[in-house]
Amino acid sequence: MSEECVFCRIVRAEQRASIVWEDDLTMAFMDQRQFHAGHTLVVPRRHLLDVRELDHATGAALMAAVAHITRAVGAAFPNQGLSVWHSIGAGAGQEVPHLHIHVHPRRPGDGLLRVYPSLAPQPDQATRDAYADTLRSYLDSRQAAFPLPSPGD
Repeated sequence: MSEECVFCRIVRAEQRASIVWEDDLTMAFMDQRQFHAGHTLVVPRRHLLDVRELDHATGAALMAAVAHITRAVGAAFPNQGLSVWHSIGAGAGQEVPHLHIHVHPRRPGDGLLRVYPSLAPQPDQATRDAYADTLRSYLDSRQAAFPLPSPGD
């Protein structure tokens, strides 16, 4: 855990938060900002910067907690939809350098989380296939160094 990380301080009960869920590996609490009532954060207890640092057990526990909290937020707070998101780094708007998943009630036209600032390009199939080839090649080259866990692991 990080001494200066606000989410680590919440996990250690050194900073007050409105906690709604906790288990051995994860915790969920209300975000301080409530654009729509119910905005909840789900975090791993262990200090990880972002999703790229997840191990299989923590990742599975985190996704189970996100699903649990998302069902609850969707049922408990007014909404016409939900957004679930995680940002990595300053370029994506990550404000706290501790992995956290937002669960946020939504309403049509609320303007929250506009994905594209303008109409996004739609490359042709050949270009998308080339992108897929690039990514598959990278994944294939890294498989030996970082194998995916088996479902039972």
